[in-house]
Parts: sequence; C-alpha cells; structure tokens
Amino acid sequence: MSETIWMWLFFATLPLMLLAIWSIRRHRSPVLQVKSDSGIADLMPSLAGLTLGTAVGGNSVEILENGHFYDVLEARILAAQKSVHFETFLWKPGELAKRLAAAFIDRARAGVTVRIMLDAVGSKTIEDDVVEFMREAGCKVKFFHKRSLHTVGVLNDRDHRKMCILDGKEAFVGGHCITDDWLGNAEDHQHNSDVSVWLHGPIVHSVQGAFSENWAGETGELFVGDAFFPVLHQAGDITAHAAFTKPENSAPAVKILHHTVLCLARERIWIQNPYFIPKREAIDALAAAVKRGVDVRVLMPATSGSDAPMVQHAGHYHFESLLQAGVRLFEYPHTLLHQKVMTVDGVWSAVGSTNFDDRSFDTNDEITIGILDKDVATRLDAIFEKYVQRADEISPEEWHKRSWMTKLKHNAAYLLNDVL
Repeated sequence: MSETIWMWLFFATLPLMLLAIWSIRRHRSPVLQVKSDSGIADLMPSLAGLTLGTAVGGNSVEILENGHFYDVLEARILAAQKSVHFETFLWKPGELAKRLAAAFIDRARAGVTVRIMLDAVGSKTIEDDVVEFMREAGCKVKFFHKRSLHTVGVLNDRDHRKMCILDGKEAFVGGHCITDDWLGNAEDHQHNSDVSVWLHGPIVHSVQGAFSENWAGETGELFVGDAFFPVLHQAGDITAHAAFTKPENSAPAVKILHHTVLCLARERIWIQNPYFIPKREAIDALAAAVKRGVDVRVLMPATSGSDAPMVQHAGHYHFESLLQAGVRLFEYPHTLLHQKVMTVDGVWSAVGSTNFDDRSFDTNDEITIGILDKDVATRLDAIFEKYVQRADEISPEEWHKRSWMTKLKHNAAYLLNDVL
C-alpha cells in the first residue's frame, strides 16, 4: 500500500480515534428531575441513597476557616498513631508545603503508615527532592493520572478532592489546597478564603472509602484493619453522608446531589462557590425554586478577586438568565473566595471540593459531605453574611446595559467552560 494511502487512512481515522479517547471517561448528562412533598430535613436517606451512599448519624462536625485550618490539620497529623491518608489536588512549594511534608515525615519515621495521593497536574510543581525525602522516610507518595500512554484516555479527569483521614477515626474534607495563598485570614488579595470540616463519628468510614477508591485505582493496594477502619462510636448527634462516586454511564454523585437539593428547597438556597458556571438544567432548577418562594443567593469572587478570571467571565454568560429569574448574585472583589458551600432551608449543608461547574460535576473526582444540622447551617450562613457585606450585588438593570464588547468576552469564555 502506498505511503499516500496510509496517510489518507490515518487522517480519515484520526477523528474516530480522538472521539474514542474523549469518550472513555465521559458520563451521561441526563436532565435530572425530582419532586417531593417532604422537606429536605426528612430526605437524608434519599439524598444518600441517590448518590450511592448511606446517611449515618452520631457525628460531630467542626467548621474550620482560612489559615487556621492548617494549624489544626498539622497538629492532628502529628498526633496520629496508626495511619495518615492525605489526598489533594494542588500542592505548591512554600512554607505550608514544608510544614506538611515535615509532619508526614515525622509520622512515617515514627512507624505510622502514611499514604499521600497528589494529582499529577495540580501538584506538578512539587519539588522532586521533597517527594524523595518523604519516600525515604517511609511515606507512600502516588500521583493521580500521570501523563502516559496508559492514561491517555483520562488525562482530563483530575483528582480534585481535598481530604485527610487520621487513624481511621477523624477526617478533614473541604476546599483547602497546599499553597501559601491559603495562609492568613483572607485579609487581602494574597490570602484566600476557604472552608473545610473536621469530622468525627461513623461518617469517617465513608471518607476513608473515598480515599481508598483512588488509592486502589493507582496502586492496586487495599488496606484493612483497625488502623484504617476501626469501630466508630457516636461522636455527636449530626447525620451526614458523603457523595463522591462516579459510576460509568450515569451522572456522578456530586452532580445528582447538588441538583436534587435545588429541587427540594422550600425556603432558601445560599451558595458560596469560586467557579459558578451552572448548566441550563441547574439554571432552570434555581428559577423554579425562586418561583416557589425560595430565597436564592450566590456569592462568588469577582474577576478582580479570582485566580482564574476567565472562569468568572464564563460564569457571566448566564447571569442575565439568573437575574431575570430572581436569583440574587454577589461578587466579592477583594480576594479569592474558594469555599464550596451550599445551605438549604437553614438545616442542610454541603461542604467539599466540588465547584458549581461542568468540570466538577461531570469530569473531576470530587467529594461533598451532606450535613443535616441547623447549627452547622447557621454557622455556614454566617460566613456567607460576613463576606457578602463587602461584596457587590449585581443589578439586573445595570447588567442588562453592559457593552457589546463585554458580552462578546463572556460568550467567548463560555465556549471553553468544559475545560476551564
């Protein structure tokens, strides 16, 4: 066969090969629908079941904000006696990275089992010598979906989870990353705001299971025994569940969870999220909530506060539809608000790693903790109110008057929303 024919065959089949690669880890994106006469406080078993989890009682939940989170995390890592499991997306060199690496090394040298899962893209700037020092001390360090022929079909699938499980008895879940931008108290543009939860009780087994999912996928290693899954007794009176699974040929659990609670809300939906790019079905669900009399508010960074202004521009694409529907939108210009928090009806809350966009809902590996507790919701609403005082509410009238050049910028950015 001539060289020309081979070339023509190659270019003819190239689109099919690219389509196959693109589709390997694609998930179906059905238009989700749910109706119920019950309030969300009565539906925790349903929310957990729909997201392939189990609602468990007997938990305690402590909310940790901004740089204080790392003080607690570091101290608890250093107190671990049997196991440390840590998973994150973003790890950059700096003071914070040195502190955590030193804590991991300390525990490994003390004979504690230390497993660390880092996303290969988000943590690509971690120093080789730091990884080597941790491994020499006995830490097991793995990278999620390193670039190779073996992972060519899943390179767009990133591990965006942020969590730590200690001795199988306590867990941290939220949005905090390992970079010095997260230190401090969100006092200026160099110090981000974020929220994580510190969990005790039976819910810790679910978080440990989420860690096991990706660890086993990358290493083939399963871990059992009391060092990792001890008997967990009641630590409080809070019911919680974890959403993290990504079944093939179905919508991921975090997407189902977020959409379902939008449809169930009766009084209010308050969202804090750094990357708010809802799809049409979410916009319709928010609009329907407003029609039911639900107070819907969204707090996000302005382009001046964001670490990814293009994402904010993409999010602006649907602002007019949201504003016309009666959704109140607030932009915070002073620094990056990175917390991924939602409260519903003042009794149910979601805290985790999940952004309100296609990448988190359909592509990334994420984790969200659903919490049924009025006090937790009140505390999270107070964080919303703290930042919204210095935020700018978007006026529907002013937004409608924006220039054609601004509209063009938003439309162009939205074309890239699947990969932002």
